[in-house]
Amino acid sequence: MDADDIGHKLAALRTEHRDLDAAIVALGLVAQPDQLQIARLKKRKLRIKDEISQLGDALIPDIIA
Repeated sequence: MDADDIGHKLAALRTEHRDLDAAIVALGLVAQPDQLQIARLKKRKLRIKDEISQLGDALIPDIIA
């Protein structure tokens, strides 16, 4: 993957991360929220956050001291 591909993937993941956050908030506002569904969304959100972090690290060149 080159830097452009990584940048596009990062943008898509950040959008999905925001969308999951909005979905979690919306599910939490209902009278009887589905705790299992919320837990699954939070887990997915954490996986996406980890992937964003890994891709972000791939964009930063290694600095040899």
